[in-house]
Amino acid sequence: MFTGRKLALTLAFTVLVAMALGVGCRGFFQGNALLSIAIQPPTPTVQLNQTQTLSAWGTYSNGNGGTTQITSGVAWSSDTPNVLSIDPNSGVATGQSLGTATVTASAQGLSATASATVYILVTTLKVTPNTWSFSGAQGGTNPVGFVVTANGGTDVTSTAIFTSSNTTYINCVNSTDPVFCTAIPSTPPGPYQIVVSYPQTNLTALITVTAN
Repeated sequence: MFTGRKLALTLAFTVLVAMALGVGCRGFFQGNALLSIAIQPPTPTVQLNQTQTLSAWGTYSNGNGGTTQITSGVAWSSDTPNVLSIDPNSGVATGQSLGTATVTASAQGLSATASATVYILVTTLKVTPNTWSFSGAQGGTNPVGFVVTANGGTDVTSTAIFTSSNTTYINCVNSTDPVFCTAIPSTPPGPYQIVVSYPQTNLTALITVTAN
């Protein structure tokens, strides 16, 4: 049996051993540190006057390369809340007006961003003008502005997507109103196309481009 003195010494020794083991374990097993954050979906599209819940996913130091949803401690913000507002705690985004906004999710000193688009349901799509002709030798001197309307008259230019058939010679700057397209000087003669599309639809409108 342990006397009072022996019992006290035994307990003290046990505590010291436990502390030593604890330090040793921490040396071998580091905490599960957050390495990076990603927003899902990566390019959100939110219908005007509707909501969508965004989520933050983290890559951790002992996660074997996988990702896990971060369910707490995430701070959300939008750089253009009049286009897309977002609840700072829940990640619920609301489409306020047509356009694009950059969303940021922050947690544990790390952050991630995503470009979000607010759109409307579109049944028809029209681009004006739908033809563009220029002298190839002077192609880069006169950028042309285009306007896109949907459903018979709603201006959706800033959220339409302009895609050139040949980006070596012709390029368009999206997310503006109007959208300006430019051809570089000495563009080879020939027909080109610019395809105008709209998020969440299969609709397209064509701009026929002629370099003389």
